[in-house]
Amino acid sequence: MSQRIILRAGEALVAGGPPNTASEPEVIIGELDGPVGTAIATLTGDQVVGHSRVFALLNTDIMVRPVTLCVSKVSVTESKYTSILMGTVQYAIANGVLDAVRAGYLPKDRVNDLGIICSVWLSPGVIQAESVDHKALFEIQRKGMTEAIRKAMTNEPSIDWLLENQDKIVHKYYRMGVDGKI
Repeated sequence: MSQRIILRAGEALVAGGPPNTASEPEVIIGELDGPVGTAIATLTGDQVVGHSRVFALLNTDIMVRPVTLCVSKVSVTESKYTSILMGTVQYAIANGVLDAVRAGYLPKDRVNDLGIICSVWLSPGVIQAESVDHKALFEIQRKGMTEAIRKAMTNEPSIDWLLENQDKIVHKYYRMGVDGKI
């Protein structure tokens, strides 16, 4: 892939595991010397209470490449939520990034030139849960991150697919609202 990657966007939803393990990352991928790099620098230096921004780490002191900034979609107010988000989920995201490089979705020879911003969703239900299946949470979040990157880098879904399927797809929460379940 020799062309510049200015800005790619992708998302994925991976569910079906134990309670509170669903993954729904949204990613922005691009060159560090472009708008994505500027956004990463700005977000890193402009922390907001309840929505901390942290780099994806395999462990303390081991950041992945491309540099990946994790931003919580949910306000973080509980220490249990913080520990799971900045532990199991952050670790899963880091592994998902490396899986995407290994699979060829991200060019290995450009990992030092690219950056990723990942909006992370972790079910707030983990706060009240008596137990959380961390192995399942890890695998589902890892898969979600890899899939979001794949979709971003392959421009999926395509506009042709969207136009063809627009009338066949109904948003889950819209349907629940129409059916009086919300």
